[in-house]
Amino acid sequence: MTRDPAILIGIDVGTTSTRVVAFDLSGRTLAAATHGYAMATPRPDWAEQNPEDWWEATRQGLRDVAAAIDPARVAGLSFSGQMHGSVFLDREDRVIRPALLWCDGRTAAEGAEALRIVGRRRFLSTIKNPPLPSFTLPKLLWLRRHEPRHWRRLACVLLPKDYVRFRLTGRKAMDVADAAGTAMMEVGAARWAEPLLKRLAIDPALLPPLLPSTAQAGRLTAEAARATGLREGTPVVAGAGDQPAGAVGVGVFRQGQCMISLGTSGVIFAPTRRAVADPTLALATFDHAVPRVSYLMGCMLSAGGALQWHRNVSCGEEMAAARQGGFEAYDLMLVRASRVEPGAEGLFFLPYLMGERSPHNDPKARGAFVGLSIRHERPHLTRAVIEGVSFGLRDCLEAVRARGVGVTEVRATGGGARNPFWMQTLADVLGVRVRCVESPEGSALGAALMAGVGVGVYNSFNAAAEAAVRLGPMFRPSAGARRTYEALYAGFRALYPALRPHFHRA
Repeated sequence: MTRDPAILIGIDVGTTSTRVVAFDLSGRTLAAATHGYAMATPRPDWAEQNPEDWWEATRQGLRDVAAAIDPARVAGLSFSGQMHGSVFLDREDRVIRPALLWCDGRTAAEGAEALRIVGRRRFLSTIKNPPLPSFTLPKLLWLRRHEPRHWRRLACVLLPKDYVRFRLTGRKAMDVADAAGTAMMEVGAARWAEPLLKRLAIDPALLPPLLPSTAQAGRLTAEAARATGLREGTPVVAGAGDQPAGAVGVGVFRQGQCMISLGTSGVIFAPTRRAVADPTLALATFDHAVPRVSYLMGCMLSAGGALQWHRNVSCGEEMAAARQGGFEAYDLMLVRASRVEPGAEGLFFLPYLMGERSPHNDPKARGAFVGLSIRHERPHLTRAVIEGVSFGLRDCLEAVRARGVGVTEVRATGGGARNPFWMQTLADVLGVRVRCVESPEGSALGAALMAGVGVGVYNSFNAAAEAAVRLGPMFRPSAGARRTYEALYAGFRALYPALRPHFHRA
């Protein structure tokens, strides 16, 4: 009698919703559920959530999925999660106050103070990143300064997905890949930076034990089993933050590979064998979910978001035609843009509509069309937007290369990766092969694959990727377009320094 094949569950605790997906060992989706929740902004630059909302969304998502599968076949489950957010618990494991999220900007003063006390050189040599407002350390310092009543109750700080995992298992822990984004762990060494924390008068006992991403962090308790519909004792694997989990989900593990995620923002993720701080602060340096691998990450704040803005502002005709024809306006916009020659007849677009993080790290940067003439029509503008975002990603790639990390293959994911014209443009601008990934469940699939490696149904990350990651078409740089874009890239790079004084005056 043959045993029924195993099922793996990936849980992605995101900023607006939690998605729970059950996969078979070939990466095929068997069942999925998504439950959303609100983000509170009680003051400008504040962003908070109630951790109970994450738990309730996960609990309900697991119940939905468990009803559609055989829970006895679930070999394990694991997590992807929004990074950096802070869950403050007291000695009875009660949540003290709403969690401060990654996008909360209230802690700039605390981060600057930590950098001054510790020293920039020591911070970068130990943590590999400065204590940015999005990271967890400044949130702790903010709590101590502004809410001393809550600080006195504090017994433990967890990251969002780690709190949900605690509710499932009753055990507190944090995986190394997510802890790397707290600004409290020695990146590349997998240990809390205790001397640095003591310098800031933070007790390391507030932090939970560190685990590898594929370590079994516990098993489903009887109470959690009743709440979710899964079986008591189901193994729960530690997991990782959303970016390394997403990289696992597209099979990007080794130096030389690179993941580009084209959603509202644009993320470039490049594994490296050695944790290398970027003194220019163009890139973040964190630990991967894969053992003994770190990664460099750059983030453009407006990628697909820039195209969405252009559609909403300029492309009413395409939107009307799409509504009438039952297709996406983006498809028509990009078909028309593809008929324009590379370079859009001298038109450049700077994609800094929300400021920029990588590589300029300038919140006052702004978007611009440069070189407009009476010859330019909407398809020229669309092509310029696609090229401008691609040039911005090239900026991030050059920052990776400047750190001594070569890239020979890009795997692309996200909404923008579904369009062949954009993928060919990206290959031509970057000068490397771009391979699309077919699975739309990148982070949740990555979580499931970590569960599979953790419980032994795959014997390695490579085996997991070979079994479950389905690759789409490959786009190779075209020699003619490549030469054109090399010349145009030099012009693009000259624009931000020239316009920066105006951006800051404005």
